[in-house]
Amino acid sequence: MKYEDHGYKAAGVDAESAQSGLQKIIASVKQTWPPPGADGAVQLDIGYFANVIDIGGIGLAICTDGVGSKTIVAQMMGRYDTIGIDCVAMNVNDVICVGARPISMVDYIAIEKADAEMLGAIAIGLAAGAKQASVSISGGEISQLKDVIRGFDLIGMAVGIVPLDRIITGRDLVAGDVIIGLESSGIHSNGLTLARRVFFEDAKLSVEHVFPELGVSLGEELLRPTLIYVPEILDVINGIPNVKALINITGDGLLNLPRAEAVVGFEIDNIPSSPSIFRLIQQRGAVSNAEMFEVYNMGIGFCVLVAEEDRDAALSILRRHGRRAQVIGRVIEDTTKGVYLPRQRLVGHGKKFREQ
Repeated sequence: MKYEDHGYKAAGVDAESAQSGLQKIIASVKQTWPPPGADGAVQLDIGYFANVIDIGGIGLAICTDGVGSKTIVAQMMGRYDTIGIDCVAMNVNDVICVGARPISMVDYIAIEKADAEMLGAIAIGLAAGAKQASVSISGGEISQLKDVIRGFDLIGMAVGIVPLDRIITGRDLVAGDVIIGLESSGIHSNGLTLARRVFFEDAKLSVEHVFPELGVSLGEELLRPTLIYVPEILDVINGIPNVKALINITGDGLLNLPRAEAVVGFEIDNIPSSPSIFRLIQQRGAVSNAEMFEVYNMGIGFCVLVAEEDRDAALSILRRHGRRAQVIGRVIEDTTKGVYLPRQRLVGHGKKFREQ
């Protein structure tokens, strides 16, 4: 049996059920929205990476996210000084997608039993991530929930500011616009449930196991912090007046691209070679190409979409920050908002890729 037959869902993540539940939540929470023009009026529909509310004419961007089951790998390693970077990254990388400058964030740590040394190490990571993103950590909460939590969970909420007339949603995308992909550092903070099942449950490997192609222990590779893209993306926003869309490639991989507002498609035909960790997951777990691209970033952690005439300027800014980036594809006409990977022979709609 191939791993895709029982893959991510059997590993404990039922994306379809979560999506169904999300629609029920959305129907209820939208009833709380103030009318347009009122203080606190919500500027975007639910579904983009962050939302924006009008606070006296100032756009306040807001989002929340956590690090998922990467916390389990941290526990297996007994190392907690990097997981805070992931928490910051998962939030500030979403805030910049609407064109906002992240300002501050708060964190929530749910823990089975308070451990001063563990909490201190988590704080080191939070502070390091905040420094990279140039944000403050303005507060937080620690809850001891021994009857609810095994180990710990780490979640953040970030805010930023954006002029109400400069909110970026991808509404102006047209066929011919270019898609620039920025490198990821590896697995980031998505798909750890599947990776843990492949390596630790099925293959019975230790976190100390070293694959020659990785050069570090498996645990170290899986704990490699999520990259924070704030400085370079803010420079792109400031240097290019008409950035079309900014897409954080997290869970759902390149299927995040259709979250842009415009009714267009995306052809991705120039993806660089994926980091070795992805090839190991696929080979060891017999995971299909379709599922790999549904679950993982596959080496692309963030996308900048601009007009053809702005491509060189955008690439120059990104490379000046030392970030590896390249044009990986283009926007195409497509009323189905599909994602097309011709070299991998994959076509994606919604949250699923299918092989051609």
